[in-house]
Amino acid sequence: MAKRPPTADIDESKVRVGSTKHVAVGIPAVLHALKISYDQMGVSRSVQTLLKVNQKDGFDCPGCAWPEEDKRHVAEFCENGAKAVAEEATIRRVEPEFFARHSIDELRGHDDYWLGQQGRLTHPMLLEEGATHYRPISWDDALGMIADELRGLENPDKAIFYTSGRTSNEAAFLYQLLVRGVGTNNLPDCSNMCHESSGSALTETIGIGKGTVSITDIHEADLLIVAGQNPGTNHPRMLSALEKAKQRGATIIAVNPLPEAGLMRFENPQTVKGAILGGTKLADQFVQIRLGGDQALFQAIGKHLLEAEESDGGVFDHAFIAEHTSGFDDYIQSMRDTPWRELVAATGLPEKALRRVGESVRTSKSTIVCWAMGLTQHKHSVPTLREVVNVLLLQGNMGRAGAGVCPVRGHSNVQGDRTMGIYEKPSTDFLDALDREFSFASPREHGHDTVAAIRAMRDGDATFFMGMGGNFISATPDTNVVEAAMGNMSLSVQVSTKLNRSHVVTGRRAIILPTLGRTDRDRRGGREQRVSVEDSMGAVHSSRGRLAPPAEDMLSEVAIVSRLCALVFGTDADAAPGAQRVAESAVEVDLGQPERRADEEASGSNPSTVAHPANVPHADWAALESDYAQIRGHIAAVIPGFDDYDQRIDRGRTFFLPNGPRDERRFATATGKAMFTVNPLEYPRIPRGRLLLQTLRSHDQYNTTIYGKDDRYRGISGGRRVVLVNAKDIQVLGFEENDIVDLVSEWQDPTGHVEERRAEEFRIIAYSTPRGNAAAYYPETNVLVPLDSVADVSGTPTSKSVIVRLERRD
Repeated sequence: MAKRPPTADIDESKVRVGSTKHVAVGIPAVLHALKISYDQMGVSRSVQTLLKVNQKDGFDCPGCAWPEEDKRHVAEFCENGAKAVAEEATIRRVEPEFFARHSIDELRGHDDYWLGQQGRLTHPMLLEEGATHYRPISWDDALGMIADELRGLENPDKAIFYTSGRTSNEAAFLYQLLVRGVGTNNLPDCSNMCHESSGSALTETIGIGKGTVSITDIHEADLLIVAGQNPGTNHPRMLSALEKAKQRGATIIAVNPLPEAGLMRFENPQTVKGAILGGTKLADQFVQIRLGGDQALFQAIGKHLLEAEESDGGVFDHAFIAEHTSGFDDYIQSMRDTPWRELVAATGLPEKALRRVGESVRTSKSTIVCWAMGLTQHKHSVPTLREVVNVLLLQGNMGRAGAGVCPVRGHSNVQGDRTMGIYEKPSTDFLDALDREFSFASPREHGHDTVAAIRAMRDGDATFFMGMGGNFISATPDTNVVEAAMGNMSLSVQVSTKLNRSHVVTGRRAIILPTLGRTDRDRRGGREQRVSVEDSMGAVHSSRGRLAPPAEDMLSEVAIVSRLCALVFGTDADAAPGAQRVAESAVEVDLGQPERRADEEASGSNPSTVAHPANVPHADWAALESDYAQIRGHIAAVIPGFDDYDQRIDRGRTFFLPNGPRDERRFATATGKAMFTVNPLEYPRIPRGRLLLQTLRSHDQYNTTIYGKDDRYRGISGGRRVVLVNAKDIQVLGFEENDIVDLVSEWQDPTGHVEERRAEEFRIIAYSTPRGNAAAYYPETNVLVPLDSVADVSGTPTSKSVIVRLERRD
């Protein structure tokens, strides 16, 4: 029998600290996963649901994007995957009566854990301007209100359309079509806050913003460097792949400021060795690097390889370098000019330790570098990742077995959403193909990413916000600014499965649209529909839920967007895919010409907001809602690599999208080759008496979803408002362990003005982290991350490089 939801928020006075763990998963993970599953779903529903996770005839896990092998285990899920499934497939319900009992002010007072634990949303809800409570609203009225708001925009660029990585390919494709039909490219998404730096660096240097390896490559690698990543918590199924590589003789190097149990030893509960005999040691080296020192580490590797090549030869792949790369000579000179003392200072590691890593790379036959947020959320993240590419290019570790780059994506379809066009800076080729397929003129001016969207909302340059999944308020930086910015919206709309903070911090009016999740059966047009997703390695496969929806009339994301398209653009039942029906008037209204926009605004007219058939995408929206295969047909016509889309995902099959660097050593860069780059060394300087803070997840958390109160591997239970600090720093700063402090961030803006932000009442915990570094959980510490402190090039918030001081509570 499932348990009732909690009645109270987390009591931070009950935080307890025990010993850290040195092994991940094992029987304790199984038991914990089952407990949460039973609490949320009950025994029978848990068994029914968990056995369908990541199966060819089942649904894709709503957790991380780690890929599956073709041969599936009967239990193809991890502890945190089970938690994600349990949260979605819960039998708890948030019905209209819930909102009648709880005012919006009361709901704002609850923490993220309490909100998320209440259950699945069941009915569209409306918060009218000045109202104290949400009230139920019909689907037709809710969608009509949203359509009226979109049609009434004085300028389409005043609308912001956010997307989370949970959205399916089909829903994401229709969503971006809706947005571009409205007349804007304002499509911020969760990628802007996590792997945007990866996409920026990789697109520039190898011509594709994705990884270049498959799951088979992981198994076959001779050396795996796992940097800035905690797979034991964030991608636990990755541990099985690392274990298989280890069994085949691979060396694994873990690079991280914190020692993480998942990279020390793995007890695979699906094997006798893991369940009984102590499991598998994973990391051969643990490199405890200072926050922000990763660029220096990869420069040190490059410098070591250069010195070994000049001394003994045989290190560089000269044939690959000559045929497939550019910029080699300039890069080599920059490595000669970089002094070891700077690399030591930046990393906090002795030269001997740096050379040890470099020697492991030198002797490796094939190397893969894996990374996550620890490398992507610094001011100099893009240069850091360019240096990763530099090191791999030296030995030709691109486009061959067991070698390449592996950015490990967090959310289960975040990469697929980008492939589908969820991007504020779409390519001309993509827009041209979209225009041909749907017979309209899409906007060409780049839109807002997440940070730019918040600025627009703050400054009065946006009036409408729509979130397709996710929890925008809790996921974004500078919480107080974001909450105030959201309050400026005339209407905010959230398409969601569960209650979260973005439903209680709203625009002047707010609509909640409940929607189907991955686990839910989706029946449209008299048949069960399937959707598809793309994993972290560019493989596409189908997903089909099996559970009865939380409400009989609940709409899928696809149905919601299809109906909005029909309301905003009008019905077009006779439309044929790709019909060339762009009228001359549509060509004249070039939404990508900023000077035309300015003229229109000055004259008080804006033809792009007029629902004229020639200026909007044309499709049979009702047919798309009833048959998702038709959407996949449109995708195949617009996006390369999706030929015979529907057939290729049939019967649980998976297909890989084209990947030039991986498939044929083809690099679509500015030079037509993989590019060596020169990147002046950068690393954070920490003022005296201050610490450099990274925000991170607990083990009972996935992104902004808080499953529980514990961080089992780090030995913390019962609460979340803790800050992990080196014991010597605690002493030098004049504190003691368990002192309660405020965290005060200090950031100097471009004018030299120092801004301060405060997160209150954190307990100091002594922890193994480099001197001068600290760590604390988000979203509680997002308030400390300045909106304008972003990575160069990518614009990603610098959530791993926050200067803070500890201030004693009175």
